[in-house]
Amino acid sequence: MGWMQDETGLDRCAANHVPLTPLSHLERAARVWPAREALVYGDRRWTYAEYRDRVTRQAAMLADLGVGLGDVVATLLPNVPAQVEASFGVPACGGVLNTINTRLDVDTVGYILGHGGAKVLLVDSQFLDLAESACAALDAPPRIVEVPDTGHPASGRHPLYEDLLAAADADFDWIHPADEWESLSLNYTSGTTGRPKGVVYHHRGAYLMTMGTVVSWRMVLYPRLLVVVPLFHCNGWCHSWMMPLVGGTVVCLRDVTAAAVFDALADEGVTHFGGAPIVLNTLVNAPEDARRDFDHTVEVYTAGAPPPAATLARMEALGFNITHVYGLTETYGHVVENVWQPGDWDALDATDRAAMKARQGVAYPMMEGVDVFDEDGLPVPADGETQGEIAMRGNAVMKGYLKNPEATAEAFRAGWFRSGDLGVKHPDGYVQIRDRAKDIIISGGENVSSVEVESALMHHDAVSLCAVVAQPDDKWGEVPHAFVELREGADVDASEIITFVRGRLAGFKTPKAVTFGPLPKTSTGKIQKFVLRERVRGPAA
Repeated sequence: MGWMQDETGLDRCAANHVPLTPLSHLERAARVWPAREALVYGDRRWTYAEYRDRVTRQAAMLADLGVGLGDVVATLLPNVPAQVEASFGVPACGGVLNTINTRLDVDTVGYILGHGGAKVLLVDSQFLDLAESACAALDAPPRIVEVPDTGHPASGRHPLYEDLLAAADADFDWIHPADEWESLSLNYTSGTTGRPKGVVYHHRGAYLMTMGTVVSWRMVLYPRLLVVVPLFHCNGWCHSWMMPLVGGTVVCLRDVTAAAVFDALADEGVTHFGGAPIVLNTLVNAPEDARRDFDHTVEVYTAGAPPPAATLARMEALGFNITHVYGLTETYGHVVENVWQPGDWDALDATDRAAMKARQGVAYPMMEGVDVFDEDGLPVPADGETQGEIAMRGNAVMKGYLKNPEATAEAFRAGWFRSGDLGVKHPDGYVQIRDRAKDIIISGGENVSSVEVESALMHHDAVSLCAVVAQPDDKWGEVPHAFVELREGADVDASEIITFVRGRLAGFKTPKAVTFGPLPKTSTGKIQKFVLRERVRGPAA
């Protein structure tokens, strides 16, 4: 018998095992870099010592309001310091953080508050009417704490955040999880096809997500992160939890505009930010008077939809290095990355290089795999053509859906998280999304990828943004219908757009109709295709 089979005395104890939690990142940062700038919002600046003090006071404030172990604290906040502080303050008092999308309707906000059972709700004054209306319909509404901001003064109807912080115990002892599987946050899916589902994250997953992202984003010490991704979206892709790990600075941005982003790059020396392709598109199409020069390369994560290769090429020309990532609410945000392969890829021209960057890629370090499965549950061949459902497994996958064991079991069938996204696997192992299952257009028995058609459309110089959905058709069953936003000053008609796409794709993939005008979008920049599908329910002309 080998000696390692005798493990007498080799037990887990407090000296050799501590439950993983992102709380430890901020505690360490406050010890190592107490005077380093941690948080920026406009002219206001906080060091790591001050940041930890505010988080401690927030935790004490919440405990005074009755929040205990496992209780939910909800927020209706934009990307302001209180939202960043809540990422640590809520778990530091033993609570579970539920960041709510500020663009939701009253009924949905009320449903989330009731379903999650929030005990306290932190609300920006701009969204107070929404919060009060949502709470009015609840039998046990949460206590509201109002968070005023410049341009959005206090109403006087609720206790104020800064007042409660000032009065809170600065020596409050943080509550660390006894088990890293304890719930850390509750995030709700978009709910475009019914009630949103509550996705539960654990401390272990968030901790490992921060570690994997540092590696994959090629981070060194002291990055400066601009929070463009809404912090209510997958907890800002877990970036707030990550920044103390590397002594970084979080630069808050309440309202995302091209001018505000360029100002942050130039004035604050921002080195990193994440954003949906709509954000990249906004920067690419920014007028000259909104742009500012910056003298460093800016690392950008993009996710939320497959970015058009044309947009990626234009961003690269402006001085941004784009890394395409992919994930879902159920996976803490991005868990698949397009790892750049030096050598052959570097030799490609700009268009082909951007096309390589548009692929979703391979699994993150904290993940155990990403694959594509056919309807029989078998991996599809790595031929770049055979479609299947993308699935992932690893430490950055949710605990499950709150109060919904049936949906959890379905999502986790056969030991993988099933994404609902259709994709292919290339010979080099990189996966690439072809479409959401519900966005595939079946025309005359042929499957048409709306993503493929959108990519072709984006190569037209006049097209700023586009989306393609299935339009019912008496003959073909469905045909592609394109919705297009034009660049400022562009003048083009539908026939020219259709002819352009026909020159790039097979005839059955070509849009049969084009509608021009603004596209409906979520707060994270995703185009709301369900709205567009509703617009084309009638038969094609």
